[in-house]
Amino acid sequence: MLLPGIIYLIIYKYMPIYGIIIAFKDYNFVGGINGSDWANPWYKHFATFYHSPYFWQVTTNTLLISVYKLVFSIVPHIFVAILFHEVPLKRFRNIVQTLMYMPHFLSWVIIYGILIAFLSPNNGLLNQFIVDFGGDPISFMSSSDWFRTVLISSDLWKDLGWGAIIYLAAMAGIDPSLYEAARVDGAGRWRMIWHITLPGIRSVIVLMTALKLGHILDAGFEQIYVMYNVQVYPVADIIDTWVFRTGLEQLNFSLAAAVGVFKSIIGFILVIMANQVAKRWDEAIW
Repeated sequence: MLLPGIIYLIIYKYMPIYGIIIAFKDYNFVGGINGSDWANPWYKHFATFYHSPYFWQVTTNTLLISVYKLVFSIVPHIFVAILFHEVPLKRFRNIVQTLMYMPHFLSWVIIYGILIAFLSPNNGLLNQFIVDFGGDPISFMSSSDWFRTVLISSDLWKDLGWGAIIYLAAMAGIDPSLYEAARVDGAGRWRMIWHITLPGIRSVIVLMTALKLGHILDAGFEQIYVMYNVQVYPVADIIDTWVFRTGLEQLNFSLAAAVGVFKSIIGFILVIMANQVAKRWDEAIW
């Protein structure tokens, strides 16, 4: 039963690791990976990325957007999971859960169309309300002040219900006798959530946080690429979109691979650090 999964991991996860050496070569299609010359010096493509005039801008944007998404992908997901866990009406809970799961299966292209319908400065529903109340229409999608808000809000809406699944599964594993004993002792709902539910899913929260830290430099290429435009480059251009424009569109695969290695190293370091911090401070936090 494990064999198909193992084969999948070997073919699509481990074998491509060999391609990392492209980051240290001047790759060309004719020579291929093995026939391409080694870069001189070996850090040539890493230096190209570092000395780019956009390096600090795209790195800052990537970190800020990733941190915002990290915060708003943990606390709200836990909050929604607790709400689902506490609802006694099973039919009502199932209906609401299904409705909240649905946006996860929509592509960002479709969601972008929905956002345009709501946020368009000409005939968007939200701007119509603003104009009706005497305000001026706002170009949400082309405003540097609003674009990140739209970005984070749409990402939260899309994955809010889906992100709560893991925490719901963890809550289902909590011993019901703990809640029964708490009720006998006179504990209310808030006390049971604070002293039973949250400690019961503590390890899952730590695990999910550590895993998300490993992808701290993945700010969501597909979402941003679909939504952004030249006017919001200063606040929306991230490492992945910059690499796509300067690396892949110009067929500079070595540069793209070098940035990928850079991101992987940073993610690996953050996962190790998060794991060590979680081990040392887990008990102190709770």
